[in-house]
Amino acid sequence: MNQPARRIEWPVWGGLALIVLLLLVQLMYQDGSGQPLPVYGQIAGFTLTNQNGRAVSLADLRGQPWVADIIFTRCPGPCLKMTKQMKALQDALPPGSQTKLVTLTTDADFDTPPVLKTYADRFGADPQRWMFLTGTKQEVAKLAIDSLKLSAIEKKPEERESPADLFVHSTIFVIADKRGQLRGVFETTGEGIAPQNVKAQILAAVTRLEREP
Repeated sequence: MNQPARRIEWPVWGGLALIVLLLLVQLMYQDGSGQPLPVYGQIAGFTLTNQNGRAVSLADLRGQPWVADIIFTRCPGPCLKMTKQMKALQDALPPGSQTKLVTLTTDADFDTPPVLKTYADRFGADPQRWMFLTGTKQEVAKLAIDSLKLSAIEKKPEERESPADLFVHSTIFVIADKRGQLRGVFETTGEGIAPQNVKAQILAAVTRLEREP
């Protein structure tokens, strides 16, 4: 009876191990040597829907770096903190910056475009800069898990501590470059992690990516 659950959990643990590996590799490129950020893989094509009901594809993001995370609007855990960190990043980007911000939802059935728009407005998201994307569970998972290495798993009803305790998901921010390649992984929560330092590291990374051809 427990075998299906184990089959679901293995990709999550595998994804977490991959994230740790990516972080270690990334540290090797952040030693001040001027080396370009590593390329972790190509992001597969996708088409999702933003908070204004407009279709957004990988082609729409080409030519500019973008920072992505995954949350859900009913989240009682780290999602609010992550969204506040993304808002701080939005506010810190210079006016002429090309960088876009992308927030995916794990809760695609509930987080419809109107729900995401209300959430985005709550945090002062600039719709020209920051998009909240939803779609079918399969479409979101394909982008989040397969391409962006963002782990997400739905909790069993008996494991939930509250009605809104629905998912376990990554708390990292990832960066894609102008060509749709995954180039950075940044942990945002946890002991010893200072949000100001994370913001500074991401700003430095996207500035480097904006300068790439």
